[in-house]
Amino acid sequence: MIHYQQFILDNGLKVYVHEDHTTPIAAVNLLYNVGSRDEEGHKTGFAHLFEHLMFGGSKHIPVYDEPLQRVGGENNAFTSPDITNYYITLPAVNLETAFWLESDRMLGLSFDPRVLEVQQKVVVEEFKQRYLNQPYGDVWLRLRPLAYKVHPYRWATIGKEISHIEEATMDDVRAFFYKFYIPNNAVLVVAGPVKPEEVKRLAEKWFGPIPAGKPYYRQLPQEPPQKEFRTGEVEASVPLDAIYKTFHVAGKPSDAYFAADLLSDLLGRGKSSRLYERLVKDQQLFNNISAYATGSIDPGLLVIQGQLNGGVTIERGEAGINAILEEIMQDGVPEPELNKVKNQAESTLVFSEVELLNRAMTLAFYANTGHPEGVNQEGEKLQAVTPDQIKATARQVLSRDNTSTLYYRATK
Repeated sequence: MIHYQQFILDNGLKVYVHEDHTTPIAAVNLLYNVGSRDEEGHKTGFAHLFEHLMFGGSKHIPVYDEPLQRVGGENNAFTSPDITNYYITLPAVNLETAFWLESDRMLGLSFDPRVLEVQQKVVVEEFKQRYLNQPYGDVWLRLRPLAYKVHPYRWATIGKEISHIEEATMDDVRAFFYKFYIPNNAVLVVAGPVKPEEVKRLAEKWFGPIPAGKPYYRQLPQEPPQKEFRTGEVEASVPLDAIYKTFHVAGKPSDAYFAADLLSDLLGRGKSSRLYERLVKDQQLFNNISAYATGSIDPGLLVIQGQLNGGVTIERGEAGINAILEEIMQDGVPEPELNKVKNQAESTLVFSEVELLNRAMTLAFYANTGHPEGVNQEGEKLQAVTPDQIKATARQVLSRDNTSTLYYRATK
């Protein structure tokens, strides 16, 4: 159970406090309600670019890392299709340093053209190294537009293409910042040996003077139900042929997500899952295979991905996958098998909550959806899923018309 107290500043910043006096370390997590789904189709990759720009100096602090390192702190950030998340861990006695640093970034960046130029080059190089020059690196650049035709999940967080980042202007950067990096579009979670009244004092001191921005209301196009089997194919210099399958599922805030999540675990979580047992161990068709749900806020994907053994055709590998999917759709799963993956999932939850920063991040995620109590309901929602729900979910999700398949062939 993650206990918390909450309050909202006059400028709209939502603040959550999670007390834990068993550690001398505090975690400060600042989540901005912006991800790659909020970008325009001709200007993608901006949410991720901003993750880099936020470390390039702010209004009154030219170098972000140095003051934090002097007080024993560490920091990092990540961008997803749904959110951009910045976090700091530091000795709780130096908590105010984190408030000073994060509030100055929210107040305004340095908007130094040299910083923009440097970070553009960094992101472009990352695009090349991780997505273009790495075996299978372009999979999600191809899978997303195959699975999504309308929703902005159809492009990767890094962006559609390098030119969108290369051509970003300072006017673009300023517009993006003042649209999304505003107190009323953010959630601040402070966790550790802290008192709510002290957190409130610091929040009002450092964030309170920052003016609210124009409220951001999402009006994203919703992906229509998929009603046809889709395929894509690529040939590249990779070690082995591979198969990637996606199926549309509910978003994480929906109760229906938990049955889909457990279905993905039954199929491909670990070496005791059905896909691994049958296709890697028994039939030796695949070198490795796994399944997972993306866990996005809007309706996401259940993904199956595997690399075939040498000499095994893609057609034979896909037939092996389809046989297992058909089996679950027709017969469901026995309760002991479902209980096994439920217990695996719940143990993962419990272990993740051991770390203070993970608790802060998860609380911030659910608070951003408008349902902070969801942070304490995942376990019971997983345990409530029945074999009948798994069977019904499998029939709905794993149907051929809800499938997009990318065949990744190794160059002969």
